[in-house]
Amino acid sequence: MSWLFGWRKGSGTPPAGEEHPGAAADEGSGGAPGGQGDKKPGDKWSNFDPTGLERAARAARELDKSRHAKEALDLARMQEQTVQLEHQSKVKEYEAALEQLKGEQIQLQGEERRKTLAEETKQNQARAQYQDKLARQRYDDQLRQQQFLNEENLRKQEESVLKQEAMRKATIEHEMDLRHKNDLLRVEAEAKARAQVERENADLIREQIRLKAAEHRQTVLESIKTAGAVFGEGFKAFVSDWDKLTATVAGLTLLAVGVYSARNATAVAGRYIEARLGKPSLVRETSRLTVTEAIKHPVKVKLSRPQDALEGVVLSAALEERVRDIAIATRNTRQNRGLYRNILMYGPPGTGKTLFAKKLALHSGMDYAIMTGGDVAPMGHDGVTAMHKVFDWANTSRRGLLLFVDEADAFLRKRATEKISEDLRATLNAFLYRTGEQSNKFMLVLASNQPEQFDWAINDRIDEIVNFALPGLEERERLVRLYFDKFVLGPATAGRQRLKLAQFDYGLKCSDIAKRADGMSGREISKLGVAWQVSRKVCQHKI
Repeated sequence: MSWLFGWRKGSGTPPAGEEHPGAAADEGSGGAPGGQGDKKPGDKWSNFDPTGLERAARAARELDKSRHAKEALDLARMQEQTVQLEHQSKVKEYEAALEQLKGEQIQLQGEERRKTLAEETKQNQARAQYQDKLARQRYDDQLRQQQFLNEENLRKQEESVLKQEAMRKATIEHEMDLRHKNDLLRVEAEAKARAQVERENADLIREQIRLKAAEHRQTVLESIKTAGAVFGEGFKAFVSDWDKLTATVAGLTLLAVGVYSARNATAVAGRYIEARLGKPSLVRETSRLTVTEAIKHPVKVKLSRPQDALEGVVLSAALEERVRDIAIATRNTRQNRGLYRNILMYGPPGTGKTLFAKKLALHSGMDYAIMTGGDVAPMGHDGVTAMHKVFDWANTSRRGLLLFVDEADAFLRKRATEKISEDLRATLNAFLYRTGEQSNKFMLVLASNQPEQFDWAINDRIDEIVNFALPGLEERERLVRLYFDKFVLGPATAGRQRLKLAQFDYGLKCSDIAKRADGMSGREISKLGVAWQVSRKVCQHKI
């Protein structure tokens, strides 16, 4: 309600233009020294200014007359409530600030307490560590002192032992010295006594030796006389008895003949068995029954039937016609017990030379044996003997033997131009000697990649020369079909675990593979078929 008295809100003093006249008078009078301004009023109402009350009364009357009196009172009441609320909010803020200060004080006290506890803990740990350090130092000092005492005791014991050992050694040395002196004195006394006795008994000793020698000589002479008489009488009786003499001579003669005959018979039997049943060391593979196979399969019966010479062999048309003629001629030669013709087959590796040689032997009803020329050179001076054993073994075959020599150019080289060793030259001469004439026991088939390296004498022993060239497109396609059926279609349809093959034109695929395999031999195409089979098994395993 300060506005009723003419004051502005928030001001604690009345307006400047409405000051009390008495106040001005007081100010005027108070300026002079010694005036009455220093005196106090007589009562408390002497300085009261009623002007404010008058203005308030006048404003109240005007307010009562105004139509907005009620709103003004409400506004004044609301302002007063607002002021009270502001005071209450300030009180709340003050209380909240007090609570916050209390919380901060409690927090500070807690932090101080924690710091105090941490410091106490740190001090306790430091004290404990220091005490532990002191205890360890005391323990280390005790250990060092104990070790020093032990070392001192050990040193004293060692010194005592050394002294005792020195005393014992000195005692032993003294005893040994005394014993040695006593032994010397004893030996010297014994030697003197023995020498004196020998000097005194020298005549007796010489007489004793003389008697022993005479007795020994008499005994030996009598023994010789007795032995001579016994042997003489026995020999005289043996010589005079012709029956005993004849029996003795006959027995010794029969014993010598028996020993010599047994030794030679054993050697002959061994060579016969080796030639008949054994396999020479140069032969790598054979269809003949050997001793090893006879021991492994004692009741094995070999049933051989004639086969087509070109079964499983893919060659060109012209070459097929020629080798078929050779097969027919060889079969007829065996049936008529004629002389076999020797053949030379040359060409790149893997073109079917070895396979045709085996098929030719089976077609003709003959046994086959395969040897390689690379095995001859390492044998050295034993090569001649091994070569003769091969041909001796071949001559014992009743069915006839086809001797196939693979890589023949390895040891059948030219003797005039090539530098070969003496052992290899001797082996070549032995081979030429055994093949100088055609035989009805064996047929010689040579295979080589370089026939121009043969010795001229080898060319003289060859009757047929056949060139096995690389297969052409038609032959490659036949080979691809053959190995595709053998390694892919056959196992996929005939085995226990049959496979489902993809649907495609096999003929077209084989033709395409044959075109891509230009320059490949039959062996390389066979390896390609094996690779197909391996890939099929891998796919089956993954499935």
